Amino acid sequence: MRVAVIGVGAFGKNHLRVYRELSELRPDLELQLAAAVEPDAARALQIAEQYSIPVYSTASDLLSHCKVDAASVAVPTVHHHSVVCELLAAGVDCLVEKPIAATLEQADEMIQLADQNGQILQPGHLERFNPAVLAIEPELRRPMFFEAHRLSVFTPRSLDVDVVLDLMIHDLDVVLTFAKSEVKEVRAVGLPILSSKVDIANVRVEFESGCVANFTASRVSTERVRKLRFFESRRYVSLDYARRDLLVIGVDPEFSIEKAMALGESQGFQEGLPGLSFSKPIVAPGEPLQLEICSFLEAVRDRAIPRVTARQGRQALALALQIQQAMVLHAEAAGLGNFFLAG
Repeated sequence: MRVAVIGVGAFGKNHLRVYRELSELRPDLELQLAAAVEPDAARALQIAEQYSIPVYSTASDLLSHCKVDAASVAVPTVHHHSVVCELLAAGVDCLVEKPIAATLEQADEMIQLADQNGQILQPGHLERFNPAVLAIEPELRRPMFFEAHRLSVFTPRSLDVDVVLDLMIHDLDVVLTFAKSEVKEVRAVGLPILSSKVDIANVRVEFESGCVANFTASRVSTERVRKLRFFESRRYVSLDYARRDLLVIGVDPEFSIEKAMALGESQGFQEGLPGLSFSKPIVAPGEPLQLEICSFLEAVRDRAIPRVTARQGRQALALALQIQQAMVLHAEAAGLGNFFLAG
């Protein structure tokens, strides 16, 4: 299986590294890192020397000179549609970084082309492969309230999109997957701080099922936080994406506050409130990107439906765009205009 990486900037370099690692770790995939695409001449020369592969300036040059079976697309979002469509038309299966496209119309065209050609199109929603997410997903009951926080210090990368499409979309995808319900209502506020687009946003989403989710995302924070908390009937789950671990607090079926208080008073509450159980489920080790790329390559090899489908990528994009519109309405109601959409 000959693979290429299109766009070897900050995150594309990680794809290159993982492909090279997997060529040794997973001999069953018969994987070969064949080429890369990078328009920046200096960066292209560096990658060519480091990986001993040809590096082309455009996807068209790649397809003209090199046979590849699959590719990771890590170019700016505005170019996802054109690059992916060109690759799919040439019979190349694609793993495209999030968001899947800049617009729903573009996403629909990409999905239609993949379906017509029988190609694999997988969006790069990395957190779906986080070991903590993989560990808790089979144990879900019926989550009814989510609280997501994704905060980062400012960096000059990904400024072609706002914080919703840059950071929050990871949590949107996970919550949509966990909630399994259509969106009923969205309320949102967002502000630009250092860039011309929204850098910090707070969102409340209500689902048709009655489930509610609050999202906060910031790329101008003084700390790095990646956490998702959710509540089910008599259970609370705290998931730390960065640490890749879980804390589950359960309530005994026989629990009553009267019994707990009586027992607690007799025991002095030395071990917390009686009737509550605290556990840290086993989370298998693993790098999310490596797990994601492995899953993509297995889907390519087996011609199977990817764990994260293109339609799920479209669903996350649709919610992100709905949030952007909600932020516009809020800004207009607050007399702020639509200044944060500039640029």
